[in-house]
Amino acid sequence: MLVLVAPGQGAQKPGFLTPWLDLPGVTERLTWWSAVSGLDLIHYGTKADEEEIRDTAVAQPLLVAAGLVSAHALFGEGIEGATGLAGLPSRIGAVAGHSVGEITAAVAAGVLTDEAAMVLVRRRGLAMAEAASRTETGMAAILGGEQDDVVAHLDKHGLTPANVNGAGQIVAAGTAEQLAALAADKPEGVRRVVPLKVAGAFHTDHMTPAVAALEALVAGVPVADPRTAYVSNRDGGVVASGAGVIERMVAQVSNPVRWDLCMETFQELGATALIEVAPGGTLTGIAKRALPGVTNLALKTPDDLDAARALIEEHAIPALATPAEEELREA
Repeated sequence: MLVLVAPGQGAQKPGFLTPWLDLPGVTERLTWWSAVSGLDLIHYGTKADEEEIRDTAVAQPLLVAAGLVSAHALFGEGIEGATGLAGLPSRIGAVAGHSVGEITAAVAAGVLTDEAAMVLVRRRGLAMAEAASRTETGMAAILGGEQDDVVAHLDKHGLTPANVNGAGQIVAAGTAEQLAALAADKPEGVRRVVPLKVAGAFHTDHMTPAVAALEALVAGVPVADPRTAYVSNRDGGVVASGAGVIERMVAQVSNPVRWDLCMETFQELGATALIEVAPGGTLTGIAKRALPGVTNLALKTPDDLDAARALIEEHAIPALATPAEEELREA
């Protein structure tokens, strides 16, 4: 069974969209999404420097656009009558996204259209950037240590375990002063505390104003129920309704990401392979340690598409036959 996952903020790098523009239709698609989101995605994905794309209001739409571009290239081209990924016959056993990647995953599951996703992610990025500007906050990855010990140590410093990623990785979030105290007083058994290139304490109470802003927006967002298992960051649960996906996605802005529980659900569902959409690498790196026996592949450039297609043929749900193919079989 194939799982499709989408990375979160911090996965972006300067120029990472450049090779994708060589594929037919990508420039046109990104031009349209730029108009929809009010952000020049081609500029930010090809010419902007590291500091520019670190901006939360830029990084989030850029990451969702990149994930969707690579997913379309892998699953969506050449399907007659398809309207975005929601129009495709599903070959994916489950989808999930890390933080903002949940929006990408919602499109892959058929919950959101491309356009709705770009409007939502742009508003999410702006709202979170505004919330982050109120206090100097940030995040840091904690590598190593026992999970319970690390969480207890974070609590001592007033920090939140904003991302519990599994495979010995927890991301702490809080004020600059709290993070400095953590760096000077690492939990027992921790190898490193690595500051992340993000602009705020995401998935904590610091983001409560952003949740309120998004709640005011999503009431009018058109949604459909997932066509495949949608695994939520909240608790690793599979969400059956489109309304449930959106409600959890909004609430998640101020609540910890439990990627460890998502991976447990992948195992329970019988995952045999995992593909991470662009800019891939972060989640497959975690999966290599946490999901032994599960084949994984990161879509970093279009050069990875052939290997991903081969993995799909081996592990995905068989494609449904078209009416013409059925007639040939019967003949």
